Amino acid sequence: QVQLVESGGGLVQPGGSLRLSCAASGSIFSDNAMGWYRQAPGKQRELVASITSSGKINYADFVKGRFTISRDNAKNTVYLQMNSLKPEDTAVYYCNRVNYRVPWGQGTQVTVSS
Repeated sequence: QVQLVESGGGLVQPGGSLRLSCAASGSIFSDNAMGWYRQAPGKQRELVASITSSGKINYADFVKGRFTISRDNAKNTVYLQMNSLKPEDTAVYYCNRVNYRVPWGQGTQVTVSS
């Protein structure tokens, strides 16, 4: 069964940090680029960062220099280290393939507020 399980979200003050994790089952990871996405209330889901199986990374402009994506292929897990968080980073964060996406997981809520 194909499954994505995101974790690590929470409430953090502006300027704070969080580390998100996404564990995948099945063959989701195998030779696939993985991405972190987010969806804020009333907005469309957007790609935040992506990483290929060989480690090539891309970031959306709005997180460059603040977020770091990484993956552990042996553990079928992708991570998102988020630093210098801003209130506008508040959203539900999801992971999925960049191409040939599989059913979305439940996501993990990130709330940045003082």
